[in-house]
Parts: sequence; C-alpha cells; structure tokens
Amino acid sequence: MDAIVLGGGLIGAASAFFLARRGVRTTLIERNRVGSGATVASFGNIRRSGRYLPQLPLAHRSLALWDQLATMLGRDVEFRATGHLRLIFSHEGLRAMRSFAEDARPWGLELEELTAKDVRARFPGIGPEAIAASFSPKDGSGNPRLIAPAFADAARKLGADIVENIEVEAVRKSEYGFQVETSKGVYAASMLLNATGAWGARIAGLFGETVPMVAKGPQMGVTEPLPHRVLPVVGVWAHDHGGGYLRQVERGNIVFGGGAERTDVSLDTGYAKADPARLPSQLRSLLPLFPALRNAAVIRTWSGCEGYVEDGLPVMGPSSTTAGLFHAFGFSGHGFQLGPGVGDVMAEIMEKGRTDIPMEDFRVERFQKLPRP
Repeated sequence: MDAIVLGGGLIGAASAFFLARRGVRTTLIERNRVGSGATVASFGNIRRSGRYLPQLPLAHRSLALWDQLATMLGRDVEFRATGHLRLIFSHEGLRAMRSFAEDARPWGLELEELTAKDVRARFPGIGPEAIAASFSPKDGSGNPRLIAPAFADAARKLGADIVENIEVEAVRKSEYGFQVETSKGVYAASMLLNATGAWGARIAGLFGETVPMVAKGPQMGVTEPLPHRVLPVVGVWAHDHGGGYLRQVERGNIVFGGGAERTDVSLDTGYAKADPARLPSQLRSLLPLFPALRNAAVIRTWSGCEGYVEDGLPVMGPSSTTAGLFHAFGFSGHGFQLGPGVGDVMAEIMEKGRTDIPMEDFRVERFQKLPRP
C-alpha cells in the first residue's frame, strides 16, 4: 500500500507522518517549502470553544495529540496549554456562550463561566470592561512556524519521501492508481490525499467534484515585547469588538489577528499580504481585550492564502467519484487546532477504511445537487 499526499501544510505533513507510522509508503509533494502556506500564516490558536459541535470529537482527539507531540516528533513545537479565555462584552455574547456551553457538554467539552470580577482577579489587565467570559483550561496555542516541518521531518525518519519546491503539472487516475506529473518527474501511488488547502477545490474538480470555496487572506501582526502579563489565548464571543484575538508568546510579543476583513487572494499566485491601511482600526478593535496595546509598536504584519468553504466546514474523507482519492482541505481559517487529529484520522481512513470519528457532515458529496423529484 502506498500513498501520495499533495500539499505540505500542517494537514498534509501530519497525514504523511501518520501514514508512514502505519507502514504506508508515503510521498509528500509540496510546491514550495513545507509549512510555508496557510499554516505559517496561522495565529496558532488551539481552541475547542465555539466550534461546530459535531467537530468536537475530532478536536478532542487532536488536542490529545498536541499534548504528545514533543515526544512523538522529537522536538518542541511550543504547544502550551495556557487556556483559552473568551471575553463577553454584551448580553448577546453571554447568551451565545451559555447556549454553546450547554450544547457542548454532551460532546465532552466543559467550559467554565467567569464573572467580570473573576476575569479581573485571575487575568489582570485583560478585558477590563468585559461583563463575563468563558475559560477552557486545557486549550492554548502552538507555533505555526515549527509544526509542519516537525511533522515532515518525523515522517522522513519513518521512511516517507518529502519532495519540496516542485511544480505539479497534472494529476491523473491511472489503471493502477494515481499519477502526479511534476517538474521533477512522475510519481505514482495507489492512493492520493488532496491536502492542497485553498487549491483543494481545483484538485477535487479534476475528478468531477465541485466544492464552493474562495481564497482569502487574514490580517495578522505581532508587537514588540511587552511586560509579560497575558497567559491564556484571548478572544471574544459573538464577534464583539470585531472578533479580535491575541496571545502573548514567552518572549513577550503580542501576536494578534481578527478585527479586519480578510483580503481576496488569487490562486494563480497564492500571494497574500496584509493591508497596512486596516491596521489602525484592527488595533482599536483589540484595545477592549488588552488596553496595554495602545502604546505598543507593531513590528511585523503578514497574511497567507487560506481556503474558505461556503458553509464554513472542511472537506474530509473519501472521494465520492474516485476510488483511492481522499480529501482534507478547506478548513476555513480554523484548521490549526485540528491539524494533528486530521492527519491521524485521514491516515486511519486510508489504511483501514473507517474511523470512529464522526465524518458525515464533512463529506465532499454534501455539495452535490440533489435530483429534482
């Protein structure tokens, strides 16, 4: 049994690792460098609160893997279970949080509700005007620059072939499996995993599967180091204050995102950049979360090409048209936490043909038009 993984972001690299660990001969093909696309543009958020409820089993499985990655991959990918704090500034946000917390409990997620007094006592300097918050103590963050290369290197040690800086010229189903024609020759395998991110719909389209998806770029930034005072990842409920979020790394820098519209990205180039004109309003939207940003200097901004599916849910699982073809793309800006779990589950499906993780809502065939009665 052998497999080709197209795409070397977190999803593809994790899938290659878990396939190789299961004894599947695996080739990962990445047109640039592993982890250089949407993954490196990620905020690094590892959160389960606010997720689509049937996605929680996958999120739980992924969180358990995040906790093991330093040992599993042989290097620190800076996973820190500092907790995830989501601030509430309105009664609408409070209702949304309580409704989600109640609905998520049967799915195995327990959120702690904090009062305004609790927030001020436990997290000084954060959300001084918040009326409440939720706290998920086992969530946190990881380093987007480290994670995909770590998975790829570990996969290589297990025998996987990691091919970078290569142009894919054609992808075909052959009599014996799949052929990927590239600038470095032809690669063949019995299985193919489409983990090409924002380009995933294009690959699916080659096999008669239509996925409504657009490419967008988030606006991310990082400040100069500040006195260390923010331990958890901080976000908001019900998109209060523009839906901003932030975290402080151990060196003191504040990494932030949200609070600004995503930019359109052309798939022909895949090049996305932050818009400096949007930075002032973005920072203003973050001040209610952390007022100390008012006088902080921003030292870098960036973006990346992400694929956003029409319904906001990823495409995962086997192809509906082509035996041996599998998809794992379209994570719509929330795939970082899920990445290790997705890789593990996709490897399981490809090797065993099944998984206990609920996958029905993520099938590619959900976009097929139903025949008229």
